[in-house]
Amino acid sequence: MPHDDQTQLQRDADAITAVGVTGVQSRLVTSGNRYLTVTSGVADLTAGQPVPRDGYFRIASVTKTFVATVTLQLAGDRRLSLDDPVERWLPGVVSGNGNDGRAITIRQLLQHTSGIHDDYPDYTSAEDFHQHRYDTYTPEQTVARAMFHRPDFQPGAGWSYSNTGYVLLGVIIERVTGHPWHEEVMDRIVRPLGLDHTFWPGTSPTLPQPHAETYQRFKAGEPLVDVTEQVGQGTNGEAGLVSTTADLDRFLRALLGGRLLPPAQLTLMEQTIPVSKEFEQLMPGARDGLGLFSRPLSCGGVYWGHEGGDSGWITADGVTADGQRSVTVSLSGVQADSADDVLRVEQAESRLVDDALCTTPNADHQRR
Repeated sequence: MPHDDQTQLQRDADAITAVGVTGVQSRLVTSGNRYLTVTSGVADLTAGQPVPRDGYFRIASVTKTFVATVTLQLAGDRRLSLDDPVERWLPGVVSGNGNDGRAITIRQLLQHTSGIHDDYPDYTSAEDFHQHRYDTYTPEQTVARAMFHRPDFQPGAGWSYSNTGYVLLGVIIERVTGHPWHEEVMDRIVRPLGLDHTFWPGTSPTLPQPHAETYQRFKAGEPLVDVTEQVGQGTNGEAGLVSTTADLDRFLRALLGGRLLPPAQLTLMEQTIPVSKEFEQLMPGARDGLGLFSRPLSCGGVYWGHEGGDSGWITADGVTADGQRSVTVSLSGVQADSADDVLRVEQAESRLVDDALCTTPNADHQRR
């Protein structure tokens, strides 16, 4: 593997900690399954231990790509259709205040075009976190909270990122298969690929060792709060899995390499639409497929991936269209006190992914 890969990856990881992140771990895999890992920052602010190269972390919304893959597998097996209305599988669940499960399809849930309003709980202060970090929410509670609101738009008439849509997909998977969504993820993806460090923690608030601690500042000027120990607010299909950079790289390469979906279903997953202007400010050039986003590469073409964020964690990943080159980066202790801070972290993290996927022996003159 070219030495430039290691140098560039380390430089980009250091650039992320420089904009307000306590720890970074990243893994790059190239053709021939050669890999390298780098870390930056510290795993904890108390002892200052180095970030583990193979640490566990909550992958948050990257879970959605696993859920989408299972949904498309079921479509490939003709056990459901992407054009099925939600009402077919969940009668009476999406209703009230202008919400209508008869008018929303599974495809629209996958692609964030359902219009369902996302009323998602979030910690508002350190006190709120310590009071509610062990709370759990059923899918029914999450969906019912969304149904108190009118839709953001008519189904198919706009785009708005919806965690609630993926909660519904998790319940649909269970209705179709008779098993919880996370069991189907284990049986259809995790075990066949040998992702030995990927699992659904359920209501356990702790992470296995090794892992970095993660921190959150709830208001500007306040101290950082260790938020590592919590149940996690996304456990119902929209988020919730724990994994490692090695496992996520293997998953993405298998997915884009055609090992998890038949060609027809992978093609459907890669049919993209524009995202909202607000979302594109954070992810320039992003287009949404079915559980995957495409983004342009500075050296030409696009890459595929999905980001996730949860209480101080951010996970980003990318894989080239042929599944040959992939990178995953986990950020812990993201200190984003303002919209500008969030943008700076996003830009630094996106730069790492782009550099990693574009780095070739003659790439420097192709970029920028």
